Amino acid sequence: MAFKRAANFKGFGLSVKMRFLCSAAIAALLPALPAYAADMAADMAAPTPGDAAEAHPDPDQAIVVTGVARRAQDVLGGISVIDEEQLIREMRPSIGETLQSQPGVTASSFGPVASRPILRGLSGERVRVLVDGIGSLDLSSSDPDHAVAINPLTAERIEVLRGPSALLFGSSAIGGVVNVIDTRIPRRMPDDIDVGALAEFGSAANERSATVSATVPLAGNFVGHLDGSYSKFGDLHVGGHLLTKELREEAEASPVGEIRELADLKDKIPNTAGRIDDVAAGLAYVDGDLNIGASYNHHDAKYGVPIRFSLDPDIEAEEPTIDAHQDRGDLRVNVPVGGPFRIFEFRGGISKYRHNEIEENGEIGSRFFSDGGELRASLVQRDRGGWGGTSGVQYLKQDARIRGEEKYLPDSRSTQGGLFTLQSLVSGNVRFEGGFRIESAKLKADEDEVIEEIAEEFGEEHGEEHEIGAEAISRSFTPLSASLGATYEFLPGWRAGLSLSHSERAPSIDELFSFGPHGGSQQFLIGDPEMAKERSNGIELGVHRTSGPVHVQGSIYYSRFASFIFQAPTDEFEDDLPVYEYRQGKANYYGFELEADAKLGNALGINWGAELVTDYVHATIKDFGPAPLVPPLRVLGALTGSLGQVDGRFEVEHVTSQDRVAPNETATAGYAMVNAQFEWHPFAANPELTLSLQGNNLFDVIARRHTSVLKDYAPLAGRDIRLSARVNF
Repeated sequence: MAFKRAANFKGFGLSVKMRFLCSAAIAALLPALPAYAADMAADMAAPTPGDAAEAHPDPDQAIVVTGVARRAQDVLGGISVIDEEQLIREMRPSIGETLQSQPGVTASSFGPVASRPILRGLSGERVRVLVDGIGSLDLSSSDPDHAVAINPLTAERIEVLRGPSALLFGSSAIGGVVNVIDTRIPRRMPDDIDVGALAEFGSAANERSATVSATVPLAGNFVGHLDGSYSKFGDLHVGGHLLTKELREEAEASPVGEIRELADLKDKIPNTAGRIDDVAAGLAYVDGDLNIGASYNHHDAKYGVPIRFSLDPDIEAEEPTIDAHQDRGDLRVNVPVGGPFRIFEFRGGISKYRHNEIEENGEIGSRFFSDGGELRASLVQRDRGGWGGTSGVQYLKQDARIRGEEKYLPDSRSTQGGLFTLQSLVSGNVRFEGGFRIESAKLKADEDEVIEEIAEEFGEEHGEEHEIGAEAISRSFTPLSASLGATYEFLPGWRAGLSLSHSERAPSIDELFSFGPHGGSQQFLIGDPEMAKERSNGIELGVHRTSGPVHVQGSIYYSRFASFIFQAPTDEFEDDLPVYEYRQGKANYYGFELEADAKLGNALGINWGAELVTDYVHATIKDFGPAPLVPPLRVLGALTGSLGQVDGRFEVEHVTSQDRVAPNETATAGYAMVNAQFEWHPFAANPELTLSLQGNNLFDVIARRHTSVLKDYAPLAGRDIRLSARVNF
């Protein structure tokens, strides 16, 4: 069992405490379950028919808890709240694929598991993925083949913030924030034992997933929690050939038989099978607004990375498998306070993360390690005369190490401390909002003989000199970020908002100190230790309507970067890999996103509804051309219906072609997918049960996502029939 694996959180000294909390929670939970089973059986004796309408949350009452608890229409910028019901429809093995249908969101699509969310065309270090307000504390932002160490099966809901409000969580949240909210540290005292279970099957990858959780009220205002989840899947089915038409023609023209055979690859993407499992326990003291608790989580994932097939017989394609593990402890403290403040909030997390990149012959090629922690404390003000807000401090520390033949980064450390505030003032129909954040970031890389030797060999071959590895390097930055905006209720239920923002971000350790080959991303990376802060100024205009039969949320935004950091191809090769350099330049990003839904009324006994999601990004880097990996225009329309105990949904997603391509990038053809879903809610009383049948990409079309660096070799999933069952007691 994963609970027996002692997590050695070096430098924090909390591993014994975390294991004690797990043991206490398990000991408290297990004796209570048999008695509850008898009560549950009595409740199930005479179930009453359900009503599908009762299963839907009221969107008019949506409260966003990320940052400062507030109504959705009061948030400056784009906001998406994916509740438990919607998660059933959208659930996939990765956070990126789970969120890809939200406005302004797409995914990196580096296989079924390693798919990270991309917000407004920005990815990696510019998007923060959080667990209840604290970073994922893994290495997922450094390379697209590194999966986020968060299993979507464990989420109660997910909130996505785009725009100025995201800067509360760090300067690296220029693109936005994804906050996965779970129940591992209980927030409330349940009336009885809460038990939930979810089981899913997906045909495209023969995916089998299940999660079970229990939250138990204990003596003396204590609440215990225990959950476990497991997913297993095979190689991903696609709707046709793996290679694009252009690559197939090139392969067919090869004189080498093995290369010609690549043109015939179809139906399944090899090396994409894998599994994910999690186990967690939590314990909390809950007394009204007073909440003190801790949790421990162990995460395992083993998955293949899609092969970037080589059409050069002298270059062998990599076929890596990643075996990842994370031990993580979390702490939350919410304490009511007096005077001008309402509550003191504290969140802390510590993590020990490691993964091995395993070669085709079973040998470990490289080992990646990351130890770190994040602390966040804030004071929430009482609303007085329409004035409210929150202010706080944040601290993040992370150490990164690589061992093995594909070492491309010296041992490195980054620390980041920040002060922030977000203030709002309501006057009549106008809500003003302003935010400010200042940080101190320090990044260090050790002297490294391996990296020094790689740099010397590269310099001799290409006539260049590089200091990375030859000596220890230390850089310090002081990023400043600020935003100012207002929303105005110009009609009952309608609000318009305008915001201005200035953002600064310190470069990451990868952008500063990389030098060497990385087989997973199929690149030879070269950083620049002399990089300056990335700076941008932005403006955003938004409109919200979250009441009545029609809901609308739309945004138009523009960002001008003074020192945008990007990877540029050099047309050189090293170790049979293309060489990419981190560079800086001026860039412009602009676009729009729109989400709307409407209640169409009753016809033929069915309550009809309609939904629309559309978004677009346009990005250019001066003296370089179009920015890489920018998603094209997308339109998703859905027709919904509810009849008694059954919900139905029929949707069409159209993604246009992307012809604005960066150097060394290929154009991507457009596609249209048709999806359908039926949900059955058989019981209105406990146990609450939802059964779902879903068909995605019903016509089995070949679809390639432009934001994936593997799009020419690994299309999206083909026809996928999904069955799921969710029950809550």
